[in-house]
Amino acid sequence: MRPRLRPFIVCCSLFTAAFAASPADFLPPAPPWHGASEALIAKPGNPWITPAEKMGLLDTPNYDETVAWLKKLCAATPLLKLQQFGVTAQGRPLYVVIASKGGAGKSVLLAQAGIHSGEIDGKDAGLMLLRDLAFGGKAALLDKADFVFVPIFNADGHERSSEWNRPNQRGPVHQGWRTTAQNLNLNRDYVKMDTPEMQGMIALLNKWSPSLYLDLHVTDGIDYQYDITYGYHGENGGPAWSPQCARWLDQHLRPAVDAALAAGGHLPGELINTAVDDRDLPQGIFGGGNADPRFSNAYGDLRHLPAILVENHSLKPYPQRVLGTYVLLEAALRTVGENAASLRAAIAADSAARPAVLAANWINADKPDVTKADFAGIAYDTYVSPASGIKEVRWLGTPKVYPALPVMSPKAGVQLSRPKAYWVPVTKPEVIARLKAHGLAMETLAAPRTVAVDMYRLENRRLQPFTTENLFEGRYTFSADVKAEPRTETFPAGSVRISTDQPLGDLAVLLLEPASNDSLCAWGFFNEILQRTEYIEGYVVAPMAEQMLADDPKLKAEFAAKLAADPKFAADPTARLQWFYARSKFYDDRYLLYPVGIER
Repeated sequence: MRPRLRPFIVCCSLFTAAFAASPADFLPPAPPWHGASEALIAKPGNPWITPAEKMGLLDTPNYDETVAWLKKLCAATPLLKLQQFGVTAQGRPLYVVIASKGGAGKSVLLAQAGIHSGEIDGKDAGLMLLRDLAFGGKAALLDKADFVFVPIFNADGHERSSEWNRPNQRGPVHQGWRTTAQNLNLNRDYVKMDTPEMQGMIALLNKWSPSLYLDLHVTDGIDYQYDITYGYHGENGGPAWSPQCARWLDQHLRPAVDAALAAGGHLPGELINTAVDDRDLPQGIFGGGNADPRFSNAYGDLRHLPAILVENHSLKPYPQRVLGTYVLLEAALRTVGENAASLRAAIAADSAARPAVLAANWINADKPDVTKADFAGIAYDTYVSPASGIKEVRWLGTPKVYPALPVMSPKAGVQLSRPKAYWVPVTKPEVIARLKAHGLAMETLAAPRTVAVDMYRLENRRLQPFTTENLFEGRYTFSADVKAEPRTETFPAGSVRISTDQPLGDLAVLLLEPASNDSLCAWGFFNEILQRTEYIEGYVVAPMAEQMLADDPKLKAEFAAKLAADPKFAADPTARLQWFYARSKFYDDRYLLYPVGIER
């Protein structure tokens, strides 16, 4: 059999050799770039040159090399401490570097790199900044602020490294994987906290209560001139759960960061999600806008933590992106230190607010708001691809301004009323554990307590078929309408009462209102309420239904109207009998009842 396999092997080898070009060969041309930030690169003789700088900022070190360099750096200076804050699914330690001169009451900038570990610009920029804080003459930045830096958040994905991982990105040579070893996307996990990595990160946020939270990414999508883009909830006066924090970011952080980037030779821009049609840019773009709190910047805003999603442009060369990230980090650290009082006041004001209604479900808004803005894009032409059979875009690498380009921003899909408190039964230990992990304060009942509450009955459930195509982040999600019912409910010992009169009260609302897209109910933590467990046979329900019709003229008229209005129902004997069963005393009173009490 071996001789028969040999021609196939040779054929495959020839095909692979013909295909094995550099990934960059398929990318559009990059406009030439030089900027003042190139002076930040360490000279070859610098004893603290970073591993990436040794490679000309063309590649990035692996996990072990990164950790070894950080251990050596932190051991050489009292300004830096390396600490473990978590562990990955595969058992790798998750590290954070604390850059501080000590002292209480200072602002804290917490920045994380590698949540999507192929997008690793932030790691190499952060290592350069740490080096310069310790040995490059920039220690004064720590006089008024501490820098807390996570170099590799998705460490398992970081080690699934290849030069073929991200075809839309220009460098580094080796890039990590988007998801964790559990194939979960950390930037969809902030609410449900299914991963050990996210559990460690939320604990880190609770421990440090940072003044500013930066999540460092690299984009996919269309070509344009901006090399560093970033966004946050409420920018430019838009809606936000933390409006005072958003105003501070508008008035203090963005002007300072944009000026620093421009001085370094970079072109900053507001966050760009994608084009309405990648093949027809004049139709417009989707701006950063608002999102649900499964994402970092939305989660931060919901817990009154100024949070910024940074998206470097994937088609820019890796050195340009790394240097732009360094400039952004340095400017942000300086700004939070120099404006500590106003930032503290903004966070305090939002934390003290108790809005009666909270907007939610941004990602499912039906009709976006549309504004227009000049867009620093790249010229392109189109051609009919023999591969796709349709018109495709060819980006030309030439700057082009698209005037008055439509920019789409999502609207809220629902308005959630704020109750006084939520009551979560002891029968939901996983839910209680998640709520505690988020940092919510709660009262745990030492004895059973009977209280008057509203409880929601789910209606018009919208479940996706249970197929692999509809599996989302390891869970089957669903949505439903809710109808409040006043009830007297006894909550056993071990149940918890969560007041919304606390700094994280807004977070409690979005976690526990089932109409929220990112509620724990929508994420599948309460799926058991969707199933019926008691039934009735037809030979019992049929005579019972006949007696109900005879005894209740109003019910009889309602049934007749249902038959006339719904021919499908009229033709379904099971549905007809079920209609009566649901109106009998035998029916399960807790079917589709959300077990969390709502205290108004």
